[in-house]
Amino acid sequence: MGKGGKKGGYPWWEHIKGKGGGGADDSHRAPKRKSHYDTELEQWFVKIDGKGYPAYKDLIGQWDMGGWSVFIDKVQSDPYAPPSMIRARVPMAKAGFPAEYVTGSRIQNIALVDFITRAFSDVLAGGSGTDWTAAAAGGGWSGSKGGDLKIDTPGQYVLPRTSVVATKEFLEARLTLALPARGRTIEGYRAAEIVGEGLKQAVHSALRYEALDKSALKAHIEAVVDQDSLRSQLDAKGLCAFVGNGSVLPRKSGVDDRPMTKVDEPNLVLFSSPASMEVSIDLPYAGTVRGMGIKKGIALIIGGGFHGKSTLLQALQVGVYNKVKGDGRELVSCDPAAVKIRAEDGRYIQRTDVSPFINNLPFGQDTTCFSTGDASGSTSQAANIVEAMEAGATTFLVDEDTCATNFMIRDARMQALVAPEKEPITAFIQKVGPLFSQKGVSTVMVIGGTGDFFELADTVIMMEKYAAVDMTEEARKIAASMPSGLPAAARSTDFGTIRPRKVKHDGLASTGKVSSKSMRCISYGDTEIELTFVEQLVEVTQARAIA
Repeated sequence: MGKGGKKGGYPWWEHIKGKGGGGADDSHRAPKRKSHYDTELEQWFVKIDGKGYPAYKDLIGQWDMGGWSVFIDKVQSDPYAPPSMIRARVPMAKAGFPAEYVTGSRIQNIALVDFITRAFSDVLAGGSGTDWTAAAAGGGWSGSKGGDLKIDTPGQYVLPRTSVVATKEFLEARLTLALPARGRTIEGYRAAEIVGEGLKQAVHSALRYEALDKSALKAHIEAVVDQDSLRSQLDAKGLCAFVGNGSVLPRKSGVDDRPMTKVDEPNLVLFSSPASMEVSIDLPYAGTVRGMGIKKGIALIIGGGFHGKSTLLQALQVGVYNKVKGDGRELVSCDPAAVKIRAEDGRYIQRTDVSPFINNLPFGQDTTCFSTGDASGSTSQAANIVEAMEAGATTFLVDEDTCATNFMIRDARMQALVAPEKEPITAFIQKVGPLFSQKGVSTVMVIGGTGDFFELADTVIMMEKYAAVDMTEEARKIAASMPSGLPAAARSTDFGTIRPRKVKHDGLASTGKVSSKSMRCISYGDTEIELTFVEQLVEVTQARAIA
């Protein structure tokens, strides 16, 4: 893998022509001092060498680099502040990318931008022989600081990005640069080297069509277009999800999202659809693909522990995204409006109508406009469902392991002891039917602790040693021969009202800085917004976009 820290299931670094060799050199040697600097920007960096850090502010603006341009948009206030923001722009006439990729369709443009971002990131991270993303460190106050030049580094997912912008007029990479200094004294020669060599190498290697492997780029775009086409066809085929035959669902580990291999696990099982659930879908480039179609409605994923139930659901929850070629889940697709639902103890709720699930609270508290700063598991799950529906969700993905038990089900014995009028919570089992029949929201649910849902399920998939088996008919027979005993009154016939709400934008004004340094938290002024349980976030850049 090398020092560049390459990510993603596809070896992008193999498709950069003339990339240089060897690993990254992160020794932070003294910058080379040339007798002549070709561009005005490099000359300016040299001119302000040794001056106070505020002199960097004079460089804001556009700089001609000889056939391409650098835009310095924001200069950090000191070496310890967040890095400066710059752009490298090449006229599309010089970049030379096919018009079909740039303006043919939105998804082609997204795939193009993603590929270029990966190539650009790799060159900076050592693909050129030097790791330009490594900051100088150590040496105390007077030691060299900063100097790291970075662009977004994608993982397994092909997301809409602003790290690279491709239009018919130009191709532009957007980066951060921690302008180098010793103490607060400008290191102009080092800055000139970073831009004149590091940035220039990345521009020439990643922002020119001729410098990239054309066949690899074409394969990447076609794979992403196929995935997008697959997802767009689900609704017309009456499906909420599809899992292609041959898919690799398990990941290397909980912290490594790359596909598991036979080297990692000799008993690795590739996905294969039960014959009774197999459907075929025609894709623009891959042709006809076959796999398991999960019909809209109520689908249960059952099976023993450690047999692959949650692995399948986890693959489905990221089925809303396109992946890199070689990820193993390219043909795992889900309703684009699918939302993972779970309990979230302690979450904040503000003026949410949770009355479809919560009513008759002690002391007459109104649940049609409910607020709390510390929600229970059941109340948080109710709010998560309602808020997702307000946002337009049409499929829910649920794993009983992360749900509140008292929210999911109340069996006949408990209902006999605690009368319905004394229980504020209407269990999910009473609402999952009308959720689909009245609101059009499907549910795909991992369940292992109760069979009461069998009576309601349209589809039952059993995972056995990571193999999927259609157990729908067997589950129905069991439900008929062994009734759950839930009284008729427990079968809700009305889901309830979902009241549309509008966000008050003035209420979002922060009293301080808004930032996100991780995928799981946003700093919003003095408030920390916890994102740990928003399980469908896959990259820190998404958290930054939310912030």
